[in-house]
Amino acid sequence: MLRWRCALERGMRIGPLALLSCLCLSGVVADVASGAEPVKANSPTPGDESPVDFNSQIRPILVANCTSCHGGVKQAGDVSFIYPEQVLPPDGWIVEPGDPDASILIERITTEDADTRMPPPDEHPDPLSPEDIELLRRWIAEGAPWQNMWALTPLTPAVSSVASELASKEGPSWGTQSLDQIVLANLKAKDQTPSEEAPAEQWLRRTSFDLIGLPPSEAQLKGFLSKLESASSPNEKEAAYAAQVDAMLAESHFGERWASVWMDLARYADSMGFEKDPHRDMWPYRDWLIEAFNADMPYDEFTIKQLAGDLVEDATAEDWIATAFHRNTQTNTEGGTDDEEFRIAALIDRVNTTWTVWQASTFGCVQCHSHPYDPIEHNEYYSSLAMFNDTMDVDLPDDYPTIRIPNDPSQLEHAIGVQRRAEELRHQRNAVGWNVTRTAKWQSVAPTSFATTDGKLKQVGNQIVTDGGTFPPGTKYTIELDLESLQTQLGEQSLSAMKLDILPLSDDPAQWPEQGSVLSELTAEWIDAEGKATPVEWAGVIVDAITGSTEPEDVLRGNASGAGEYPKLTGPRQTVFVMREPSSWESLSEKSIQTLRLSMRQSHSTSGNVATPIRRLEWFATSDEEASQLLASDEWKQLSESLQQARKEASQVQGPKLPIVSNRPVSAGRDTRVFVRGNWMEHGEQVDPAIPVAFVQGTSVRPADVKNRLDLAQWLVSNDNPLTPRVWANRVWAQLFGIGLVETQEDFGSSGLQPTHPQLLDHLALRLRDEHRWHLKPFLRELVLSSTYRQTHHVSKELQQADPRNQWLARGPRTRLTAEMVRDQALAVSGLLTEQIGGPSVMPPQPDGVWQTVYSGASWKTAAGPERYRRALYTYWRRTSPYPSFLTFDSPTRDLCAPRRIATNTPLQALVTLNDPVYAECSSALVGQATAAESMDASDLIESQIARMFVLVTQSQPTEWELHELKALYDDLDETSGVPQGDGKLNVDQNALAIVASTILNLDKALTK
Repeated sequence: MLRWRCALERGMRIGPLALLSCLCLSGVVADVASGAEPVKANSPTPGDESPVDFNSQIRPILVANCTSCHGGVKQAGDVSFIYPEQVLPPDGWIVEPGDPDASILIERITTEDADTRMPPPDEHPDPLSPEDIELLRRWIAEGAPWQNMWALTPLTPAVSSVASELASKEGPSWGTQSLDQIVLANLKAKDQTPSEEAPAEQWLRRTSFDLIGLPPSEAQLKGFLSKLESASSPNEKEAAYAAQVDAMLAESHFGERWASVWMDLARYADSMGFEKDPHRDMWPYRDWLIEAFNADMPYDEFTIKQLAGDLVEDATAEDWIATAFHRNTQTNTEGGTDDEEFRIAALIDRVNTTWTVWQASTFGCVQCHSHPYDPIEHNEYYSSLAMFNDTMDVDLPDDYPTIRIPNDPSQLEHAIGVQRRAEELRHQRNAVGWNVTRTAKWQSVAPTSFATTDGKLKQVGNQIVTDGGTFPPGTKYTIELDLESLQTQLGEQSLSAMKLDILPLSDDPAQWPEQGSVLSELTAEWIDAEGKATPVEWAGVIVDAITGSTEPEDVLRGNASGAGEYPKLTGPRQTVFVMREPSSWESLSEKSIQTLRLSMRQSHSTSGNVATPIRRLEWFATSDEEASQLLASDEWKQLSESLQQARKEASQVQGPKLPIVSNRPVSAGRDTRVFVRGNWMEHGEQVDPAIPVAFVQGTSVRPADVKNRLDLAQWLVSNDNPLTPRVWANRVWAQLFGIGLVETQEDFGSSGLQPTHPQLLDHLALRLRDEHRWHLKPFLRELVLSSTYRQTHHVSKELQQADPRNQWLARGPRTRLTAEMVRDQALAVSGLLTEQIGGPSVMPPQPDGVWQTVYSGASWKTAAGPERYRRALYTYWRRTSPYPSFLTFDSPTRDLCAPRRIATNTPLQALVTLNDPVYAECSSALVGQATAAESMDASDLIESQIARMFVLVTQSQPTEWELHELKALYDDLDETSGVPQGDGKLNVDQNALAIVASTILNLDKALTK
């Protein structure tokens, strides 16, 4: 404390800290400070005598003015306004609760001395406003109560007192749902009233896009309007609305619409990313998403399957497919890259994505340093990372581990079952062998001689160590062991097995992992007195743990993969070679055997052609016969036969290979260390799995209780975590209303915006979690049938000026269609849309020359037939060259998790919808739709066709002015000059009508919902 005071007295300034590999949100914080004030019902004003609320009134002042120098990154004078213990007694002395005048905080913000004033004039030219100072004084006078971040406080079910009062005095004059009453209370507090109910056509269009991502068909529109016309009572009218919603929720297109939302969060793509960006079969995961949403899978189950489906008991085929969520990370197959660097990059992406999707936390900032604005420590990031650090994938081009998804969906469970059975059996068989061999009495043996074809070797004790030079792929070591010495060490019993320890050069685990070390092929020979060689026959190979796709026996077959670890050596690795028949000393002596020669070829290399030689090794021998006996036992034979049969069945599965998440064996678990300043090459202290302390304050959960991905997933959706339902409810709300109750969907922390309607957010979160048991469909049903949602989007000039973004909810939502909806609408209304659900991604028309591939002959093969007209979410997504029209309409590239799309309005969008071949084709087809059912008189044929196209696209009748302008456009383009045909009917210029159709597709009414 004294250091802080002295620093301030000296006017000490600490310059900005260089940030590594991390995007911190200073810009967002500046926005929060400068404007974007949250709209909050009953929010206390500076003159209000209501108790000061720390989260909504005090924390924003501290974040905007103090934490840039006294936060998580910089702590000038050893003071941080993020942690209460550094501000409040007994450890902190910045604030004296109950006594503002004795508080250094008040002293510093009110002084007129520019050298000691806080915040410093050179960084904040204007001092704190009198209103802010008064708020701080009142807060301190009230005892300076400190709160955890607002998003981490328990969910509050109480409806506002204003809403209760309105309901009791006026009755349900508007809205019958609690959410409507909360909205109404907020509007009353602002002297506003709700807008009138939207016309049925407007509501139907809005709801159809929100629920299934498509416009209602002509038949659906007519049927719905007919039911409303025949309704004889308000109850019948409400029943018609509810029935229409239920019908849309039951459509298979529902899953497509909401899978599209999740694909941004999951950073879904059909390619691996980075420079080469080769193909990857991810579409089975996309199809799983569609099925999960259509089945209305509860969000808690949905979460657990994606984060830890491989860890649940008796994991099903769907559980394994769901884990592909975290295999959407990028894989760098470029030559010369370090596989560990990009494994770490994928690992960090998984951590950041998990905390962004489920907690709306800017957790990525903690990768390099403690969080600038939230109470999250630097080391807590790596405790979270530790939960993800033991997965099998290591940034290799084969994307191991993978599972084949059968082409026949009815065989899915069986196909994945046999593949997982084969994988489990190879681990099981090896574990049985290792449990026997690891307990044998191993004797370290000293080489009598050693040689290498490349580089130099030296002997250190009984170990062989590289000693300079290069060791390219194909390097061969030759090591000879003296028979007499072996016999002396082992005693009278026969030699039965040899063990190779492949060791890191460093004995310091903080320096691990090192470059991979792989023994590709081992041959052993007995050498007699005359130099004649007799091959040693091996019965099998057993390793300490299987950590990749290769088999231990590969080392006997000469395969490059062999034994050891690749692409990185995470620690000492052990391989046991069991002799087919133990060699007795007597028999060897009779053959004049003097030496055991071991030839070790090393042919493996990384994807960048970096060799993986063994740089430090030690050989051991044993005379224990348990391993030999095991390999000759019925148990081993049965395991081997079962494994062979499972592999045979698995090899018969035909279909795409989907990358999945699977953990390494526990015995081969990786240590997790803090990356100093975020540098993955500079390792600090070792950490154990845990979640940040701030997220469990006030609950019975301890950070260390969450030890793995399954624990994490279960905690995320437990009642101990109020943030998950808030985040998901807010995200769903934003999809319907165009803006979240918390606008910064990606950031519920101190640097994000606070909720405009905190009570409404908590109400929705509780309804979603407790009333609807995490089911999305009934939650959406409740929202789209609410009076708040059913308001008209027409707005007066006064309301538009007062609330341009509709954050007061005084009118219905009117937002631009998403990139996918723009295309899907054009296909649907033109009758071209192929309604097939699921399947491989397709390549619809796009401009020539857009897809430039590197290092491969891959090309964009424009689909023909029905595949050409699939919904947008089935479009092939290549990260380095996404579908251009989607990017133009604000779709993310999906290199990383994208929690929010920010809509733009640029001329490029009009260029797409007016010129893209897809929309040109749809315009012509739309003309065909409009003319197919027409039998009008010649006098109004053109107007009728234009009006029908207008209704097909917008679900509303054109105004007289709109129809006149569209007809005038047609007349300007008409090349038939209205000349009648022989039968008296007018000629219709189809090309001119197609341009009119294109114009309709480009109207604001068409591009908004």
